[in-house]
Amino acid sequence: MTCGASVTGRIPRVLSIAGTDPSGGAGLQADLKAFSAHGAYGMGVVTALVSQNTTGVRDVHVPPIEFLRSQLDAVSDDVTIDAIKIGMLFDAPIIAEVADWLDTLPKRTSHSDDGASGESVDGTISPEGTPAPIVVLDPVMVATSGDRLLKADAEKALHDLLRHVDLVTPNIPELAVLAGTAPATTAGEALDQAHGVAAAHDVLVLAKGGHLTDDTVIDALVRPDGSAERFTGPRIDTRNTHGTGCSISAAIAALWPRTGDPVLAVDTAKSWMTSSLRHADELHVGHGSGPIHHFAQLWERGLAPNAATIADQWWESIADLRDAIDDLDFVKGLGSGTLPEEAFRFYLAQDALYLNGYARALAAASALAPTQDEQMFWSYAAHGALAGEMELHRSFLGDDAGDTGAGAIDASPVTRAYVDHLVATAARGSYGELIAAVLPCFWLYRDIGHRLIALNHPSHPYSRWLDTYADESFDADTTKAIDICSRHATTATTTERAAMDRAFRLSSWHEVEFFAAPMRR
Repeated sequence: MTCGASVTGRIPRVLSIAGTDPSGGAGLQADLKAFSAHGAYGMGVVTALVSQNTTGVRDVHVPPIEFLRSQLDAVSDDVTIDAIKIGMLFDAPIIAEVADWLDTLPKRTSHSDDGASGESVDGTISPEGTPAPIVVLDPVMVATSGDRLLKADAEKALHDLLRHVDLVTPNIPELAVLAGTAPATTAGEALDQAHGVAAAHDVLVLAKGGHLTDDTVIDALVRPDGSAERFTGPRIDTRNTHGTGCSISAAIAALWPRTGDPVLAVDTAKSWMTSSLRHADELHVGHGSGPIHHFAQLWERGLAPNAATIADQWWESIADLRDAIDDLDFVKGLGSGTLPEEAFRFYLAQDALYLNGYARALAAASALAPTQDEQMFWSYAAHGALAGEMELHRSFLGDDAGDTGAGAIDASPVTRAYVDHLVATAARGSYGELIAAVLPCFWLYRDIGHRLIALNHPSHPYSRWLDTYADESFDADTTKAIDICSRHATTATTTERAAMDRAFRLSSWHEVEFFAAPMRR
């Protein structure tokens, strides 16, 4: 299927009919962002030029009605429209002109069965077999700032427009106007009002609970036949809610032709809105009620580099530390075989103690792993650290290598610092941060092993060590560890990715210190 395609195999073509917001958070500008965030091609017809920002509305200029119709016809004469999102209409003449234009378009069937029983409904084909756009109305009456965006004498015209609409998405005050009652104070009252509007106008009604005060926001999609679907989500503590109504209705308009199911479209849009509100404070736009973050999910995940690029970035980020390792007398002597035995035995004794802590960190990674494959890999690696690598150490040092009991050698300050870093990351860090912290012990050892193996020979005093870290099985394990870490980073949040970067570099620095310690005594 084409990227972002609808159930028909096409990328949805969605039209916004709305007012403008030069600050970009609401109106036509917000609609286009929401369309793009959900894989639709966005188009826009301007009903009113609004001078506004995050603190309020300063002025409204309404172009001639003839120009509005010219815009509408220019789009429909040339482009097949899969969905229409209607926002600010301002006055009765604008509403009448939009209604007249909608009358020229193919009509959809009744909305009573849309999405009922969980069945997908494409809804883009009229009874005559011609494309019929889905119409979503956000009945914009008052801006987030409190400024009125619909003249009071236009409310009856807005009621009449509902016969052209598939879904209307009022907030609590707007729902009260449509229902002809006082604003609801509970989710139950809002649901009752939505039932009345849906039945009276044969329209789907999304009753939004954002204006209520409960910790859990409850929205309800109500059908004309009285059936309903409930959607719940956390209330996000932010003042930056500018354009929420515009944006969620636009998201649904983009998603409905993609999914063929209004229930799924609303559910997906609500999850997106929660994320957009949660990240709204990151934008720092304006001094009032700022905009939501329409592209939070894309910027955190969709725009992240692929796994191979991330792995390359990590490796290049420690080029200075890798050069430092190569310059160490310990590593040079290990390769040439001239390393004093006392220094090598000190290194092995400390490494045996380190492996105890390292294995615990690997086991913690196994416990946190999101998939069975990753859980098995880290568990296997923890076993390998104690059974495989420790056996190598004992072949040089004897059976007491790694012993922490009475009379055992003490961990050096360098060893304690490295182990403490891993233990702290396992205790307080995320899964991504932890696996990034254990990765350098794989990667740097493989790098050293691959480059030093060319210096190995049968009489080399440290031949077995060189063979171990140039071994094909260790090579494969390292590749697997890099793959797991870098793939996780592609889906990590911005915060976790930064923590992974820091953990990877800090562990790499500890590796430099660990290799340097035997020759510093």
